[in-house]
Amino acid sequence: MPIRRGPSDLGSDDAARVRRELAHELRETRLALGLSQREVARIALVSPSRLSRLERGTTVEPSLSVVCRTARVLGLRLSAKLYPSGSPVRDAASLRLGDRFRALVQPPARLRGETPLPAPDELRAWDGLVTDGERAAFTEYESRFGDIQAQTRRIALKLRDDPRADVVILVVARTRHNLRVLAEHRDTLRAEFPLDGAAIARELRGGRVPRESGIITL
Repeated sequence: MPIRRGPSDLGSDDAARVRRELAHELRETRLALGLSQREVARIALVSPSRLSRLERGTTVEPSLSVVCRTARVLGLRLSAKLYPSGSPVRDAASLRLGDRFRALVQPPARLRGETPLPAPDELRAWDGLVTDGERAAFTEYESRFGDIQAQTRRIALKLRDDPRADVVILVVARTRHNLRVLAEHRDTLRAEFPLDGAAIARELRGGRVPRESGIITL
């Protein structure tokens, strides 16, 4: 049985890949410019041996400052950006939120747990899946609203890449912060999430999956 690799394993793989890519680009740029390691190291304020290890990718945790200084000497500028590639580890608040939502779901409807997207090697997953034998809806739990646009964009991308359903129930913790943010943005979110909590709860308590996406606070 294959072993499921955790976030720390995948993060280590990412680090090794980034080291290899940086090493290759720094070395190839230096050679293209006709500069020696000693020249670059002197201007970047780093020892030649350390620069050599950096170019070979053998430094396990290269200093970000050294990488940036070396890049500048070579006419380069390091830029880094984080991209969504998987589901975050759920915090205790999100797990409790899922339990409160589960209490609403009555037979014949049932709630499954984390549901990976169906594509091969896909790391993303829905927090849950509600089915009633006829319809299905994905669930996403938010213990604290952050960047609304980023959160809705993440959900839209999941829907785009998952052909199994087109309904999402956004389950939000009923905190003062979340209620304030939701009040400010509810009109904007109405197009993607037309149903409010009362309508969602009524359907789930009746054992039915809502026909449209919506937001419920619990």
